Amino acid sequence: MASLCRAPLRFQRTLSPALLYGGSRRLAHNASAKPVELAYAHYEVPITSKKPRKEKSPLVFLHGLFGSKTNYGSISKLLARSLRRDVYCFDLRNHGASGHRKVHDYISMADDVQYMFDRMGLSDVTLIGHSMGAKVAMTVALRSPEHVRNFIAVDNAPIEAQLSSKFGQYVQAMKRIEEAKVEKTRDAMKILEEYESDIGIRSFLMTNLIRVKGLPYYKWRIPVKILGQALDNVAGFPFHPDEEQFKKPCLFIRGTKSHYVPDETIPIIGRFFPRFRMMEVDAGHWLIAEKPLEFAKAVQEFVTAEENMKEGEEEEVDEETKDWTIEDYMKSGKIKVVVNEVQSKEAVKELRGQ
Repeated sequence: MASLCRAPLRFQRTLSPALLYGGSRRLAHNASAKPVELAYAHYEVPITSKKPRKEKSPLVFLHGLFGSKTNYGSISKLLARSLRRDVYCFDLRNHGASGHRKVHDYISMADDVQYMFDRMGLSDVTLIGHSMGAKVAMTVALRSPEHVRNFIAVDNAPIEAQLSSKFGQYVQAMKRIEEAKVEKTRDAMKILEEYESDIGIRSFLMTNLIRVKGLPYYKWRIPVKILGQALDNVAGFPFHPDEEQFKKPCLFIRGTKSHYVPDETIPIIGRFFPRFRMMEVDAGHWLIAEKPLEFAKAVQEFVTAEENMKEGEEEEVDEETKDWTIEDYMKSGKIKVVVNEVQSKEAVKELRGQ
């Protein structure tokens, strides 16, 4: 199991992004802490015939900050049917129905995921992570490649990046709602409106507001204070590409309207993950919710192509790629594979395995 590296990469999102090595803070981690048993949802392959189905690598979804396993119910059912395999959605620590801990960093979250793999007997897994979950997937792959067949990182990169100020504002809004002890959800929504104009994002955040038996007011099911204090950890990434590599296939999906995976990060992705591919979807950061069929198409193409690859056809890792520039990657065919709009009824039926 890999140890923490000397210094994660630091990336400041500006009009002229700069990638800096060294000098950034070291992420603290309590290696002796007991892992959290994670809540999860399991979507099995629909039974369509009496023939025994062939066992295939399971998919495991890891959500982003303030998310939960419920975010991916519909897409999980679609992929379980079309790819003919089990799909699991985990609630990461301090989220959903999983336990709360004061420590919230990528090593701890990866420990939890690895613990669940061992407990559930899962191996040869395809990890799919969005945003924070994408960095958890990368961390699991780098630390325990024996568990992971491949992974799909959705709109995040293996860098230390300053988070959008929106996340801090969401924490402030949640604290105000908590202090107000609102008895009606519309009152909580009014407070959120002061911080976020997008009804979709407000509704997403409101999924964490629950009624507790015996209390006249609503409470957050997530530990708002702990997550607020962990924002720097969520922005970070605890590895350096000179020390850690994952040499199996992986796919990065980025939204063309999002700024989370700018071109400047591509050489860094290539150094950590020399067998990566990148697909683009015409969407923002919440691309799974915005374009679920396009996302499903990207996942299906990647998983199917990787499984159909015959023994001996595996792509060789070219050590020279560690010195590649953005332009080198642009010319290589690894990126700029744009997922077109999925609109026709025939295409939708094919995606759904009908």
